[in-house]
Amino acid sequence: MTLGLDHGALARLMPMHVSLDARGVVCGVGPTLAKLPAVAAALGSGFGDLFAVRRPAGVVSMADLRARAGQCLHLLLHESGAQVRGLAMPTAGGGMLINLSFGIGVIEAVRQHALTDADFAPTDLAVEMLYLVEVKSAVMQELKRLNLRLQGAKVAAEEQALTDTLTGLRNRRALDGVLPLLIAQGVPFGLMHIDLDYFKQVNDTLGHAAGDFVLREVAAALTVETRASDTVARVGGDEFVVVLPGLSDTARLGQIARRIIDRLMLPMDFAGAPCRISASIGLTISTLYAPPEAERMLADADAATYASKRAGRAQLQFHHDCAGGRLSA
Repeated sequence: MTLGLDHGALARLMPMHVSLDARGVVCGVGPTLAKLPAVAAALGSGFGDLFAVRRPAGVVSMADLRARAGQCLHLLLHESGAQVRGLAMPTAGGGMLINLSFGIGVIEAVRQHALTDADFAPTDLAVEMLYLVEVKSAVMQELKRLNLRLQGAKVAAEEQALTDTLTGLRNRRALDGVLPLLIAQGVPFGLMHIDLDYFKQVNDTLGHAAGDFVLREVAAALTVETRASDTVARVGGDEFVVVLPGLSDTARLGQIARRIIDRLMLPMDFAGAPCRISASIGLTISTLYAPPEAERMLADADAATYASKRAGRAQLQFHHDCAGGRLSA
């Protein structure tokens, strides 16, 4: 039985076919192959000018191609080096019809030539592979987005665990991580302990909302008066600690402390009512210790803070002025 297929039916059934006349000249190509520039320009050229038969060996003429009818052909496209597979069958008049497939190279071909599932026969397994690749790509993209969200959530959780919720400053946990790290790295640093004066009066007279407002204002002031590389932490109700890496000059530290004291003495307006506080500050520097220990430095700065309070409040005091000399373990 002889079947006659018009060009449209042949293109739909085998969108990657090549038609050869009896001389081996390309007289037609399927619409998918036509999207490959080298193939689209091959009409009228010899089959050997377009393809090289890699397997089976010895196929160099139309007679060789006819002799291999029905066998799987492994072809190489001269222009691009793309490898395809094909099956050749004789046609009326001595020509050959070769149906081709990209095989395992279909994914690269789809990417390179912007092919879609409409470019393949519905029965072609390449369509299923394309669906699988698309599904895999979608799954991988979703996993990537999920990992990014999880990583973002992890970073946010870690940041929250190190942040004082009221003021947005670092908390004691963050401080406990910073000090040992600086000590281990041998970085000299200054340590400042700040205790607010008259804060209880604000809470007692204006309420806790006013107290929270004052704490946030203090946090903003400390952020302004310190460097981005410094650690400013709230470690108690109205207590703060500032760590200043690379800064162990007492004169410079004293200037910073004095600016903070002057700034915090300015009235803070809460709902029309002035909130008046001040700050007593105790300081120490890591170079006084051999070796420095985080807890001891914190205790010494705290002791210097209370020396400042005893001196009349709104004062600053260095621990070595209280203790004298270099401290050793």
